[in-house]
Amino acid sequence: MPQVFKIGSYWVYFWSNEGEPREPIHVHISQGSPQANATKVWITKAGKCLLANNNSDIPSVALRNIMRIIEARSTEVVNKWCSFYGEIEYYC
Repeated sequence: MPQVFKIGSYWVYFWSNEGEPREPIHVHISQGSPQANATKVWITKAGKCLLANNNSDIPSVALRNIMRIIEARSTEVVNKWCSFYGEIEYYC
């Protein structure tokens, strides 16, 4: 599973098998190592984040800060997604 980057103790990553058909670009977030029911955030064409779920129960203040960092680094996320999967589709 490709790690996009770490923010403190939180991992931001993709699953290597995102299913068929593949879901639009998104990242998973969990504290420590990746977990099956991690928090999921969609990345929009505009580089913004939309929270799909907070299954990891990340505290709201920490999650808002993590999402701001993901937005600031959205070009990096998109580039890593394209490099790993070879194509990209957006949720919105």
